[in-house]
Amino acid sequence: MDFGGFIRSINWYWLETTLMRVLAVLLCLTVHETCHGLAAYVLGDPTARERHRLSLNPLRHIDWLGLAMMLAVGFGWAKPVPVDPRYFKKPKQGMALTALAGPISNLLLALLAVFFSWAIFTYLPYSRGVALVFEFLLYILTPLSIGLGLFNLLPIPPLDGSKVLGAFLPDQAYFVLMRYERYGMLLLLVLSCFGVTGNLISGAISGVFHFFFDLFY
Repeated sequence: MDFGGFIRSINWYWLETTLMRVLAVLLCLTVHETCHGLAAYVLGDPTARERHRLSLNPLRHIDWLGLAMMLAVGFGWAKPVPVDPRYFKKPKQGMALTALAGPISNLLLALLAVFFSWAIFTYLPYSRGVALVFEFLLYILTPLSIGLGLFNLLPIPPLDGSKVLGAFLPDQAYFVLMRYERYGMLLLLVLSCFGVTGNLISGAISGVFHFFFDLFY
């Protein structure tokens, strides 16, 4: 096969979609982790800033295995932002607010993506480049960011939802929950392999997506 034949054999649509999905995953995870660090910093914990994690540089946040899992099966992770609850006046509440900042940032990112897709659809003339940006914002970034935000609200350690739940638990129950945090990732992997987590939030993702869509379109 000559070079021209090789170029014609490439599935350009698959390549474009894959690259856009990688970009969306990097953006969602970077915003999520940076906002964890910002929330902790506002609440008095300088640890993330001191370790250079208050950054939109994805290389400071990406766990390569977690990124590969996210692309392959839709379940992955980034490097956790270091948080020291001893800096918080109320440690459990501080951890809950810090944890909540990640999912909220993803939902806000999705809302912004829908807004910008609407602005592109309404005000920019059609071109191939414009169409790609529109597709990326509305059909790739938006559902992915919503999914990441809602998934992290599940009250299963080490997801952010477990720390939000912990703020409402008695101290003894909270420490028991955190003690088994290291087993939570294994549980999540098993649930993800059997499609349980996907089934739990797929309807919620669709509902939030259509709610955001209806706000502008």
